[in-house]
Amino acid sequence: MKREDAIKKVTELINEVHVCMFTTIDDHGQVISRPMVTVDVDKDGNAWFFTNEFSEKVMRISENNEVNLIYANPGNNTYLNVFGIATIVLDKEKMKQLWTPAVKAWFPDGIDDPRLCLLKVDTKQAWYWDNSSSKMVVFFNMLTAIVTGKKYEEGESGELDID
Repeated sequence: MKREDAIKKVTELINEVHVCMFTTIDDHGQVISRPMVTVDVDKDGNAWFFTNEFSEKVMRISENNEVNLIYANPGNNTYLNVFGIATIVLDKEKMKQLWTPAVKAWFPDGIDDPRLCLLKVDTKQAWYWDNSSSKMVVFFNMLTAIVTGKKYEEGESGELDID
């Protein structure tokens, strides 16, 4: 898949779900995941998040900035695993550009909150599984495969190389 098509696919799947499990690795090698809301996917396929500059995840990123973003939409049978490099961004203009009223739930002082920062995940690679059929269609196709003895075809999947 061409880079432009890969970026389009990543953007489409992230925008379908918005919430991911943002995964970091601590200094003992333990994998730690927490839910995060994606506020934007830029033209290069990079994901953007608002967060607290003094949070544990930011501390983890300062030690090891390789992260995974896991998006899942079981209702549509679509899944996305993004590997990327996270950086902390303290740009007020970018914050104003990406700000939405929903972010105020976590940062009641808005853009002027001294803890507020952005996390940018520079997408390097992604893997996706997209079987946008309804659960009933998926079940029927699985049942058909069992009855006929043919292998179940899961839909579209693949690796997206963004970098």
